[in-house]
Amino acid sequence: MVWIVAHAVLGVAVIAWVLHANPLLRRRPPEGPAVSALEATYLLVGLASWVLGYVFNIQFVHEYAVPGGNPIWGEGSWQDYIVHLFDNPAASSASQDYIFVNVVLLPIFTIVDGRRRGIAKPWLFFVSTLFTSCAFGIALYFAVAERLRRHRAWSEQATQQPEVAVSG
Repeated sequence: MVWIVAHAVLGVAVIAWVLHANPLLRRRPPEGPAVSALEATYLLVGLASWVLGYVFNIQFVHEYAVPGGNPIWGEGSWQDYIVHLFDNPAASSASQDYIFVNVVLLPIFTIVDGRRRGIAKPWLFFVSTLFTSCAFGIALYFAVAERLRRHRAWSEQATQQPEVAVSG
């Protein structure tokens, strides 16, 4: 159980690092409410995912961990948790999808898009998912991007598409 608490503390630490690295996040935008409805929605959905994930993680530890067990290998460990992700075809289907989203697409998207938007340390959003949840990391990224947009820290410029003649 100590490892679950440590995980949560590390999750909060990464969030604090994101806030520290991006000081505009701590300032009220020049117009509108302090927190927009969209920012609040992203953060509430992310928080719900984080909390619900921890409910299931605590249940896993209670059901599978052995007293004095190793949190990395053995029953009730991280390795055992990963094995259980693939207990049946339905779980395997959902788990492989989650792994591709969390471990491949999320880091690529947040790093590439974050750099374009001027978000400092965009790789931290992936790191946050290691301690919170995939949905929380995505929601946090969207909330940060929206907050910076409200500060006009980046601009959306539509790219000019060349006229294409369609022959019929």
